[in-house]
Amino acid sequence: MSPLEWLLEGTWVIYGTPILVREVVGNGFGLGSAVLGMRRVTWAWPVGMIGNALLFTVFVGGIFDKPQEHDLWGQAARQIFFFAVSAYGWWRWRRSQAAGGAADGGAITPRWANAKELRQLIVAAAVMMVVFVYALDWLGSWGPVPDAWILTGSILATYGMARGYVEFWWIWIGVDAVGVPLLLRAEYYPSAVLYLVYGVFCVAGFFTWWAAERRLGGAERPGDVRAADDQVSHV
Repeated sequence: MSPLEWLLEGTWVIYGTPILVREVVGNGFGLGSAVLGMRRVTWAWPVGMIGNALLFTVFVGGIFDKPQEHDLWGQAARQIFFFAVSAYGWWRWRRSQAAGGAADGGAITPRWANAKELRQLIVAAAVMMVVFVYALDWLGSWGPVPDAWILTGSILATYGMARGYVEFWWIWIGVDAVGVPLLLRAEYYPSAVLYLVYGVFCVAGFFTWWAAERRLGGAERPGDVRAADDQVSHV
């Protein structure tokens, strides 16, 4: 078996449960992306996109007949949305960094979302939840309501990270709190374990970004995300 075949088709049996190699590897890329994101390194985005591509094939395992019987269409769709929003985040952070980045060397300067932005996030969350619950139920997702919350929260958190909002860590914590029991029941054990790790990691990430926001004082340089937006709006 070639390395590529091993990655795409290989399984490990742990305590009698088959686990896909690509589920473990995909989640590993996801964790690497989270670490880089906490440090505000632009490479967080392409690293995460590799993990998204691998995990998409995992959560529609029924199509590939490998090995879990429960398809989590929300989790699969989450990877597609992740990939798309990550492309936006990658472009945004690269643009910010090319213009000078944050004062401490990070790609962006963390900041709190303003009242208007928070209202937009709340409205978007409500609309997406309604749409996704119906869509996932129609697709036959194993748990449409929690699946829809995970999908909604993941999209908003990734968007918030791209925008540099400190609050995006809170959204991730909410996603992890729902995701762990759902994934355990569906027997996606590596993903469930990683969600637990993410939960702890997100608490650390929040305090790291909060400290950076306080230290930098919301100062805008030409490379800051918000400053770059202002420049574009005046062109």
